[in-house]
Amino acid sequence: MDVLFSRRSVRRYTADPVEEASWVEMIRAGMYAPSAGDQRPWHFILSRDKSVLEAVPSIHPHAAMVPGAAGVIVVCGLPSAGRHPAMWVQDCSAATQNILLAAESLGLGAVWLGVHPREDRVEGCRRLFGIPEEAFPFAMIACGHPAEKPAFPERFDRARIHFERW
Repeated sequence: MDVLFSRRSVRRYTADPVEEASWVEMIRAGMYAPSAGDQRPWHFILSRDKSVLEAVPSIHPHAAMVPGAAGVIVVCGLPSAGRHPAMWVQDCSAATQNILLAAESLGLGAVWLGVHPREDRVEGCRRLFGIPEEAFPFAMIACGHPAEKPAFPERFDRARIHFERW
C-alpha cells in the first residue's frame, strides 16, 4: 500500500538517465493492467530523444517539465484490437496508473499528462510520435529521477463513502 500512498506527480528531475531495464519494467507493469475481456488494446512509445522531449511542450500546454525528464512514455489505445472497442479508454487508464505506480516503486518520479480526448493534443502526438490513424494517443508519462518530493496531502474523505445507496 505504501506505493499507492507515496506516489506523487513529479515535475522536476535530475539529469541522471533512467536505465533501460527500468523503462522496460514500467511498460511491463502497464501491460499487466486489467482490460475489458483481456483484450489489452494498448501500445507504448518510449522516447528519450532530447529533440523530441523538447518538442513536447509545443503540443501539450502542461508539459513544460518534459524536456527535463529522462524520457516520456506515450500510452496509445487501439480500439480495433478486440471485442470491446469502446473500453480502450478505461484499459489505457489502468495501464497508465500501473506505469505510475511502477515508477514510484523503482524510486523514479513521473507525471501523467492527459492527451485524449483533446483533439489538438491527439493530433500533436500523432505528428510528433508517428502514431497511425487507427491508434489513439491516450496519455504521456514524463519520467526521471526525482529532483523533488511533493508533499503528502491527506486525500481520504470518509464523507465520499456511501454504503448501500448514495
